[in-house]
Order: sequence, then structure tokens, then C-alpha cells
Amino acid sequence: MSESTRASALAPFRIRNYRFQWPSDLLTSWAFEVEALVLGWYIMVETGSVLLLTVLASLNYAGTLIAPVFGMIGDRIGHRDLLAAMRFAYAVLAATVMTLALTGLLAPLYVMIIVAIMGLIRPSDLGVRGALLADIMPPEQLVGAISVSRTTMDSARIAGALSGTGLFAALGIGPAYVAIACLYLTAAVLMLYVVTPTRPRAVTHHSADDWPASSLLRDLKEGIVYAWSGPGMRAVLCVAFLANLTAFPLTNGLLPYVAREIFHTNQAGLGYLSASFALGSLVGSITLSLTGGVRVARLLIGATLAWYTMLLVFVQIKTMPVAMLCLLLAGIAQSLSMISAAVILMRTASERFRGRVMGVRMMVIYGLPIGLLAAGSLIDLIGYTATGTLYAALGLALMMAVALHWREDLWPVHAPANART
Repeated sequence: MSESTRASALAPFRIRNYRFQWPSDLLTSWAFEVEALVLGWYIMVETGSVLLLTVLASLNYAGTLIAPVFGMIGDRIGHRDLLAAMRFAYAVLAATVMTLALTGLLAPLYVMIIVAIMGLIRPSDLGVRGALLADIMPPEQLVGAISVSRTTMDSARIAGALSGTGLFAALGIGPAYVAIACLYLTAAVLMLYVVTPTRPRAVTHHSADDWPASSLLRDLKEGIVYAWSGPGMRAVLCVAFLANLTAFPLTNGLLPYVAREIFHTNQAGLGYLSASFALGSLVGSITLSLTGGVRVARLLIGATLAWYTMLLVFVQIKTMPVAMLCLLLAGIAQSLSMISAAVILMRTASERFRGRVMGVRMMVIYGLPIGLLAAGSLIDLIGYTATGTLYAALGLALMMAVALHWREDLWPVHAPANART
């Protein structure tokens, strides 16, 4: 690797705030991944129901519809403060599960309730961290910073997949949650060391008396209208909704079912499957962080189509090694697709609307619980392979329709969304 390439990859870490936000995001993402796998396996073992498994995964996204509210609050009080408060809340909820598990009182019902509460907060985490990232980074470093930041989720998924299920299998859910609670707490403390940007922001114009319901609703409506105003942003939001509805269910909430019922493996096998997808995503993130001059809108189209193609192959596979290879390639395409979407939104949105724009971006994640619940019912009716084929083929067709409908905004080299990064 050349000196200039290394410099471009490490450039975001020259910013002090980034050196604290990045590890905080890393620990939070690590905890998310370990927690999702531990609870998914717990519910699958305790109940044996794929429908309850999809309900559990869906509850993690219960707050997607109120994500714009979190974005609006972040625009007012500051994204750093909001993110720190959210991560302290994760620590409290994880400590509750830990206590119930260690005392022998944990039951599937309690898990569902606690996950539902956390699901009101958690979907906004990615959007708020993206808005904070845009606050603290110079515009010319935004693509590299987003790409390197994405590695927090990708590397955490690998480590979480390999260590989380192993920790659960070896020690049980109680000790696993001791580690999860510690990760959340450390992440929250690190966030407090991020210094709030001192440049003028729209939030500083709000007084304490400017918080009545009418003012909040006005700001919320203004943010949603703004996020939907540009053709480029509309296209990105449609792609994000489509991916959450038809792509992510196959590699997120359904993996415990696939591991147990399709490949007849244990927690370790589940970890390998999840880690394969995450490794591919990490490769995609690092590759994009080291690459300059990318036409991100074109990359969004090509990567999303490749993602669905690999998923179409994956759902036909019955052997673990080939399935892991498919997930690796799907992970690379997924990373390139989602980073491109984030870059387009962050470059297009003005500073005073970033929180609300990313809140709307998180709101479209509501497609994921819908897709998961529908998949759980369809698997019972027509089987896993038919359901997966339907999802991947539908996603492929709709993505081509999006690319054709907004081709003037996404394909020409002179389009704003294709400005060289």
C-alpha cells in the first residue's frame, strides 16, 4: 500500500473528535451484534418458533417511524448529547437483561418487552452518528470518514458473530450480557469526550421556550419535506426502503433460522455465516475508503443490483462453504450500496437539516420489520427457498425500476449525485 493510500485511509483520525467517535461507534456496533445473535439464538432455542424469531428481530426496529423526531431533537440539542444519552440508555437496558439472566428470572416474554423498549431508540443511532460525523468532519474528508466509520459496524459484526455466540455457548446468557453492558457503558463515556462543534448551527437559535408541540411539529414537517424534496434524495430513500424490505431480512433476522434449519448447524455455524457477510461488508468499506474519484450514484445502482443477484444465489445454496462465499460477496455489494446512499444524503443535505434528513433515512428502515414479519409467515406457507427467491427477485426488479425512473439524477456523470468524491 502506498504512502498516499495509507494517508487517505487514516486521514479522518487526524480530527480529534473522530478519534473519540470512532471507538464509541465501534463498541456500540459490537454490542449490537453480540446482543442480536445472543437473543436470536435464545429465542430460537427456548421457543423453536421462526415466527417469534422474526417478531424479535422486528421489535429492534419499532422506533424507525419516530426516527425523524430523534433527528429533530439532535438538530436542537446537539447530536453529541443525544447520542451519549441514547448509549447510556442501552447500558441500562442491557444491565436489566443481565440481572434477570443472572438471577434465573429471564423469560422470552421479558426479552421481547426489553427489546421493544430498546427498539424505540436503537434505529436512530446510525442516523444520529452520521449527522454528528458530518458536523465534525471537513467536507472534503466526508466520503473517507463515512467509509472508515462504516468499518465499525462491519468489524463489529465479524467479532460479534464469532465471539458473541461462542460466549453464549460457553458461559450462558448472563455472562454474555455482562460484556454487552460494559461495551455500551464504555461507548457512552467515550461519546462525552467529543467536543460539540463551535461553528454556528441552527439549533443554537432555539430558546428554552421554543419547544411547544406546534414548534416541534413544524420542525418535523419541515425536515421531512426537505428530505423528500430533491430527486436524488428521493431515489436514495426509495433504495434504502427497498433494501430493508427485501434484502436485509435474508441476512439479518433470518440467519438463526437458516443456520439451524437449513444448514443444521449450531451457534458456531451461525457465527460463521454472520461473519462471512460482515467480512464482505468490511472489505467493501475499506476498499471505498481507499478509492478516490467514485461516481457514487452509479455505484449505488451497480452495487445494489449485485447485492440482490448474490442473495438470489444464496437462498438456493444448501452447503455451508458456498453459502459463506455468497454472503461474503453480498456483504461487499451491500457495503458499497449503503455507503453510497449515505454519502449522497450527507452531501446533499444542508447543515441545519442533517439530523432530520438522517432521521427520515432511518425511518425507511421500517421496511425491515415488515419484511421480516412477512418472511416468517411466508416460510411457514411456502418454505424458505421460495420465500428467499421471491424477496431477491422482487428486489432486483424494483431496483431496476428505481434506476430507470430516476436515471437522469443517478446515471449522467454531470448529475450532482455523481460529483467525484
